[in-house]
Amino acid sequence: MIDYIKGEIAELTPASITIECNGIGYMANISLNTYTALNGKQSAKLYIFESIREDAHVLFGFADKHEREIFLHLISVSGVGPSTGRMILSSLSSRELEAVIASENATVLQSVKGIGAKTAQRIIIDLKDKIKYTEEGSTVKIPAALFISGAALEAVSALVMLGFTKQASEKAVAKIAKESPSLSVEAIIKEALKRM
Repeated sequence: MIDYIKGEIAELTPASITIECNGIGYMANISLNTYTALNGKQSAKLYIFESIREDAHVLFGFADKHEREIFLHLISVSGVGPSTGRMILSSLSSRELEAVIASENATVLQSVKGIGAKTAQRIIIDLKDKIKYTEEGSTVKIPAALFISGAALEAVSALVMLGFTKQASEKAVAKIAKESPSLSVEAIIKEALKRM
C-alpha cells in the first residue's frame, strides 16, 4: 500500500495532480481543498488512498493526513464512494465537515451535489461518534454560502477553479444568492465575476 508520494508537481488541475517521483509520474484525484493547498508549489508530499477495483487502480491524494482520515471515514459509510467523498471534501474542508457532522447539520451535507437526505443522515449517524471533534474544530465557522443552495455551492467551486480564493468566492456568492435566491449557477458566476 502507498502511504504517500513525494516529488515534483508535473501537472496540477482542480481535480487531479501528477507527481513525478524517480522518473515515474503518479496521477491522483484530489479535492479542491488539496488543489488550493498545492497551487503554486513546485513539489509536494501527497498522502494517498489507493482504490483498487476490478477495472482500475485509482489514487486519491490529500495535502494532509487529516483530510485523508476524514475521507476514509466518509467512504466507510454505505453509499458513499471515493468520488462522492472527494466531492464532499471539495465543498467543505475536513474541519468544516467535522463541524457539520458534530452539529448534525444534514442541510449543509445535502447542498453537496449528489448527496440526498438519506445519505446525509447516514453520514451523520455513522460518523458522529468516529470523528474527533476537538476545540480547534469547534471554532470553525461554516461559511454562509453553504447554507444557501446547491447552485451557490457549484458557483463557489467554479470560481475557485477560475483562480479566486475560496473565502472571497463564498462571500460574493453568499451575497448574490441572498439577494436573488432563484438565480442559476451560470447567472451567479457571471454576477460574481462583475463584483470580484
